[in-house]
Amino acid sequence: MGTPRDLEEITRSLGEIRQEHKVLNETIAELSLTPQADDLQIRRLKKRKLRLKDTITWLESQQIPDLDA
Repeated sequence: MGTPRDLEEITRSLGEIRQEHKVLNETIAELSLTPQADDLQIRRLKKRKLRLKDTITWLESQQIPDLDA
């Protein structure tokens, strides 16, 4: 596990990324309701959202302390 400063940075990053993920989710939902929605744009947004989710998962795992065996 890193220093307290590292953990603060991870926590801050998580908050920012979670917010971006939420905004993307809302944007995708709104676009999906629009009949003239650009399917390519929606697919790109969904890929971006998935990458953010992967990053969130990775950052959360960084917050878990390593157990020395």
